[in-house]
Amino acid sequence: MESIYADMTASEKEVAEYLKELGLSYMFESPIFLYDEKDRPRVWTPDFYIPKLGMHIEVCGSEKYDYEYRDRTYQKNGYHVIFIHAYKHQKKWKKFLLKKIMEIEEQRHDEVMKMIGNRIT
Repeated sequence: MESIYADMTASEKEVAEYLKELGLSYMFESPIFLYDEKDRPRVWTPDFYIPKLGMHIEVCGSEKYDYEYRDRTYQKNGYHVIFIHAYKHQKKWKKFLLKKIMEIEEQRHDEVMKMIGNRIT
């Protein structure tokens, strides 16, 4: 685990510690396959994958980076990715993360309920 921490930014280390605090194991920079806006195949590595939740976390480190493009691309490919701006929102990002996890879980629940409808006996 220490070698993984060595490759993390300060913000990524903060998020890793918080995930640990929440009892959530993660995979750091686990590659995912997706298609970009021109339907070209790509492999990207969001910062964290939380297997228990089936969600990814991207820790944003710069305002110059186009996170909106990445968000659109992840959504197009069906990935649930939460973007954390820990460097901008020092005191708020933890609550933001919890809120986004809940929103994604509620969305999934609604989708499942629509899919199965009245089929449950």
